[in-house]
Amino acid sequence: MSEEWKTVDDFAAGIDGNRLPRSNALAGLTWTVRHDDGGGVRLSFVDDSRLASGDSYEAVEGAPGTFFVSRTFRDEPRRAEVVIADVNTLRTLTVESTIGVEATPGVPQVSQRFRAGVLEGGEPSGQPPVETRDLIGWRALYRYSPNHLYEHVYLSSERYAWQCLVGEQRGHGDVDLATAWKVGENRYVFTFREFRIPVATTWLYDLDAMRTTGVFFGLNGQGEVRLAPGGAHIISLGRVTYPGDDQPV
Repeated sequence: MSEEWKTVDDFAAGIDGNRLPRSNALAGLTWTVRHDDGGGVRLSFVDDSRLASGDSYEAVEGAPGTFFVSRTFRDEPRRAEVVIADVNTLRTLTVESTIGVEATPGVPQVSQRFRAGVLEGGEPSGQPPVETRDLIGWRALYRYSPNHLYEHVYLSSERYAWQCLVGEQRGHGDVDLATAWKVGENRYVFTFREFRIPVATTWLYDLDAMRTTGVFFGLNGQGEVRLAPGGAHIISLGRVTYPGDDQPV
């Protein structure tokens, strides 16, 4: 099976078939994101794909009023960043993904860092983003395109299981490291870091519309950096609950 394992170039082709469209709503605006743990970043959107810094970005309104902004760095190709910002509450979550120089057995090569924050320019409202256990026990299908269908099972606060039902990875599946944050009512950011190939993902889940918006970031089979967009319709398969105090980690 290892010889047949697919890389990001293999499975990501066409996986944006059900993705929401790119938004140009941020063109001409400037955001200042202040991280709760200190520091921040100023994002000046020159047009619908370029920042004043010379870096590239893509914005998608992944849920009403909530933007999914993926950014690549001209001078740091092995790093990418996603800012999820609710322009109504002014709350933000930044996910920083970094591709390690060398692979270490048993450790995902792409690491992630999470930083809650706010958009400057007003008084934030609502609850701040927080790491959550809400998805544990849920099972769902993700239809990315007619040729891409995956199943997810959310096992714990640290891991999830997946398998491909339709697509290049059909018959493949694994259990990988995962992290989930709640960023609003029925809105979640879900990320995972694969063990077998150098790739990590960041997704915004809008459970009112049952849609996802996300990106894959990692290396292809030739060791080249890839940032691949994706998006899916969600079909819930149900949820299990655990008795008493016998809960997953």
